[in-house]
Amino acid sequence: MKLGVFSYNTEYGIRPDTLARALEERGFESLWVGEHTHIPAERKTPYPGGGDLPRPYYHMADPFVSLMAAASATKDLRIGTAVSLIPQHDPIVLAKTIGTLDYLSGGRFILGIGGGWNAEECEDHGVAFKDRWKVLRERVQAMKELWTNEEASFHGEFVNFDRAISFPKPVQSPHPRILFGGATENGRKRVVEYCDGWFPIDILLDDLPPAIADLKEKAKAAGRDPESIEVDIFAFDVRDPDILKRYRDMGIERVVIYSPRAEEKVMPWLDNLAPQIAAVA
Repeated sequence: MKLGVFSYNTEYGIRPDTLARALEERGFESLWVGEHTHIPAERKTPYPGGGDLPRPYYHMADPFVSLMAAASATKDLRIGTAVSLIPQHDPIVLAKTIGTLDYLSGGRFILGIGGGWNAEECEDHGVAFKDRWKVLRERVQAMKELWTNEEASFHGEFVNFDRAISFPKPVQSPHPRILFGGATENGRKRVVEYCDGWFPIDILLDDLPPAIADLKEKAKAAGRDPESIEVDIFAFDVRDPDILKRYRDMGIERVVIYSPRAEEKVMPWLDNLAPQIAAVA
């Protein structure tokens, strides 16, 4: 099992290139950053975690620019979005951005995706919140066409273009792995339909083994090989090393652990966590 680290990636926290170097030096597999283009100043949507929206959500840097900085500072470290809010992006532009990032990083990018929880943020991008899942699906499918064809066309309810030529193509074939971040049963349906893996947050799942079994059953019913769909986990608290071992024994391929928000706490935290890499490999 591989261990990665999630950073809130704020301008007042640790820089992504600094963190990336520290991760690679200690043997971690990957660095992940989130995405919020902005937070509407007048917002009715409640924070899913309860209470006030934490400060980092207002300060997240652009994930793709940040991951390019991380890739430039390392040789082998994987880089990923956790998660990119696809309904907030033009698919032609995002396909170009991801193709470029994968090319310049030497094929190290992983695309974690989600629809977002903030209705006002989504609607500021011209997407009705109720339509976000349909928009996400079409934009992912359209990007796949752009990544895998010399000339791509796509015609859907929300995305339409004819004979588009887009380079550079991603280094990874046919494209970077796409991981869906939703923890619900509907999320698992979306994984099976158009993604390569499932990437839920651990605290949103009451019982992980039945959820994994459900994912595999859905894959079989759709004619997909269940073993081709990776299962990764976001983990908030792994101070107990047995938690990581339990995830490994469940067949989890990667655990991504939330790093401390305060920059001065990050390096000691990494030093304490690094011995677990060998313990769960």
